[in-house]
Amino acid sequence: MPDDPSIRKRILRAELRERRQNMPGHERELATEGITARLEELVGSTGAESLSAYLSTPTEPNTRPFVNWAEARGIRVLFPISRDDGLLDWTVGEEQTERLGPTGVPEAEGELLGPMAINDVDLILVPAAAIDATGMRLGWGRGYFDKTLGSMGKCPPVYAVVFDHEVLDSVPREVHDQPVNGVVTPTRIIAF
Repeated sequence: MPDDPSIRKRILRAELRERRQNMPGHERELATEGITARLEELVGSTGAESLSAYLSTPTEPNTRPFVNWAEARGIRVLFPISRDDGLLDWTVGEEQTERLGPTGVPEAEGELLGPMAINDVDLILVPAAAIDATGMRLGWGRGYFDKTLGSMGKCPPVYAVVFDHEVLDSVPREVHDQPVNGVVTPTRIIAF
């Protein structure tokens, strides 16, 4: 394995991406049920009345059933909107529609609330390629969430959502990488 963490990250991301793409449909359905139940548990244990979540891609752990559950209970959900400058705007997605953003990931459509809107939530859910035993998050390489989390003065709990096999002993790390407070998988919630 090369010494350069950016190269190690690319290699690990490619392996994880391939594994996600090859996951059988029945495993994905079971994972969705588990992720939804664990996220509901997390909201219950934190008492979150507002949160930020993301709209999952077809190969990510499916967050949509959880988002529907949260919105049906009156929990305010903010969704990220990627900007050209590498920062994130936020919306509550009041139009109940989505589009593919500039990076090819689904984004909710609605009034833009600006980058500071994230400061008012009780819980932040972020995507990840993997999480290690110390809470270090390996993202997908665009840096949107690292920049957002790194710029927050007072940050609520941040939990990454991954499949069980994506909780690793360690992940490559660079200076700008931001850790998370916990991870949610289909079978467990781990707080760091």
